[in-house]
Amino acid sequence: MDTYSYTEGSSPLLLSLPHDGTAIPDAIAARMTETGRGVPDTDWQVSRLYGFAAAVGASILRPVYSRYVVDLNRPPDGAALYPGAPNTGLCPTASFAGESLYQTGAEPDPDEIEARRARYWQPYHKQLRETLAALRARHGFALLWDAHSIRSRVSRLFPGRLPDLNLGTYHGASCAAALEQALAEVLAAVPEYTHVINGRFSGGYITRHYGDPDAGIHAVQLEQAQITYMDETPPFAWSEACARRVQDVLRGLLRTMLRWSANEGTGR
Repeated sequence: MDTYSYTEGSSPLLLSLPHDGTAIPDAIAARMTETGRGVPDTDWQVSRLYGFAAAVGASILRPVYSRYVVDLNRPPDGAALYPGAPNTGLCPTASFAGESLYQTGAEPDPDEIEARRARYWQPYHKQLRETLAALRARHGFALLWDAHSIRSRVSRLFPGRLPDLNLGTYHGASCAAALEQALAEVLAAVPEYTHVINGRFSGGYITRHYGDPDAGIHAVQLEQAQITYMDETPPFAWSEACARRVQDVLRGLLRTMLRWSANEGTGR
């Protein structure tokens, strides 16, 4: 089985969905707990949420396998993204709620982690890197939108309720300041959704590593509360009415990104 799917678009925008996958190889699943096999920390239905992206010309990159196999939004060395806060690693052994993902003694050892990195992590990032290079060569710049979703309440990771829309630019380092401002204005114009810029989720490895505005690559992460488009408890049912409303906002964000790039060029 391929480890990811890729669809080429016509615009300078790449949509990355690194936590959309749910598959787990049988040999790994056999060692996991019931919680692990249920993959509760999936970015549920996020590819459906962005089903309109092809219509705006975006290229789309999405994995087949679960973040429990390997987390594509973590550094290859497994370093913590948020030092001092609860983190999950390259090959997680605990869920966001702190539940064990593996039966006792069955956690992946360093050799297995390296093998998973080579098998699952590296191909996704190779495609991501090559796509951004091709977009920049074709258009003079590239845009990367890293799309995520999460339960609105995960007490182990953050207190209280997460804002609906959490925009991350690695504190301004991953995209031009004018682009961040344009996206912030879109969010401010929809008061029915709470939002924050560079809050608890300021951008994961993908945003931090690939965003290089001086080189014409502008990267943004959006972490979205799942309550805005679905039921956050199993079986994670889609809410058409809720999704339709928030998709209007997402569509506006992506179109704003494209309009900004058309007007500003490389944004340098």
